Amino acid sequence: MPASGCGPSQRPRFLDAGESALVVEFGRIVEPALHDRVLALDAAVTKARIDGVIETVPTYRSLMVHYDPRQLGREELARKVQLLLARTTSVTIAPARRNVPACFQLPYAEDLTEVAQRLHVDEAHIVERFTQAGYRLYMYGFLPGFAYLGRLPHELEIPRRETPRSPTAIGAVQIAGEQVVITGVAMTTGWYMIGRTPLRVFDLERETPFLFDVGDEIVFEPIDAATFERFS
Repeated sequence: MPASGCGPSQRPRFLDAGESALVVEFGRIVEPALHDRVLALDAAVTKARIDGVIETVPTYRSLMVHYDPRQLGREELARKVQLLLARTTSVTIAPARRNVPACFQLPYAEDLTEVAQRLHVDEAHIVERFTQAGYRLYMYGFLPGFAYLGRLPHELEIPRRETPRSPTAIGAVQIAGEQVVITGVAMTTGWYMIGRTPLRVFDLERETPFLFDVGDEIVFEPIDAATFERFS
């Protein structure tokens, strides 16, 4: 996550992403106050039901608005979004708290021992500090259901691997840098798998494929391997 740049009071920038998407960028840092503005605009655009808008995609510090240029011109969309921005400057977001069970024991914490060695701390200390913190779900990206959370306690920060490790399973709880992710699909990664949740973050067979909403606060609750198996 970037650590410097303009704060949440910066005037948003309107950027084009190809010929059918408009990006409203609120700044160059990652912090809850700025992300609140992204979510407030996302909710406002969704509620406005603007003809020609196809979907919105919130990220750490911007909102991408996909639109059909045959129905809606870029300048008209920008004007409508600007009006909505004026109405959302004082909106406060109340994130939903989501308790997520996660096992931090083998075989579901494949990299925990390595992380402890690299950080020169006990494995139990890592689990304790990790589960004491709450993590905002800033965005989904990269792969389906790949949930980006932040931020990791400073003492647990660890650089990504130089060489990606073997594929991690669905539900892997991973850390790298100052970020946390939960994987929605099995994947090869340079992140460290310190645990795993039996919950499926992404499932196309559900009416709502994504288990969490962007903006939710995720809190991990430790479970043992036997309990993990009962969830599965």
